[in-house]
Amino acid sequence: MDPITERDIRSSFVNCSKGDAKRLNVPRDLADRPWDDLDFLGWTDPSYAGRCYVSVPRDGELVSVALRHETGSSGKTQMCTICLTTHSGGGVSLMSASKAGESGRKGNTVGSYMCTDLACSLYARNKKKPAMGSRYREDLTPEEKAQRVRENMFAFLDRLYT
Repeated sequence: MDPITERDIRSSFVNCSKGDAKRLNVPRDLADRPWDDLDFLGWTDPSYAGRCYVSVPRDGELVSVALRHETGSSGKTQMCTICLTTHSGGGVSLMSASKAGESGRKGNTVGSYMCTDLACSLYARNKKKPAMGSRYREDLTPEEKAQRVRENMFAFLDRLYT
């Protein structure tokens, strides 16, 4: 992923108002992110429990999405549908996003189980290990796993528009 700026992020949200995008917390450490190892940028909002965001480069454009998840843990081991990493406790959350456009304004949402820390790219590349979960043994290269992360994230984004 190429480095992105706060301005890039704020102007690319597809499921919240321009005012909401202007007020949300953007990471302050954008210059320090491991851009070469990221397929998308994911971050949590430290001032709003259960609120997080992703910015995904797709077809030459940046698409950013506001997400919500329940705080607290089910205590169960669960698998992320984006990178296929299993986590125990609260390492995976059901992330829900308002749909884009009129459908979202009517209250329609989509959801998917994702790594709560949104570090799927790093898990796929074996740059980060889950605290007590694991990755299934696969004969895929890290780049093939990263490609799967991108495809799974694109599939989630597609659901925002249907």
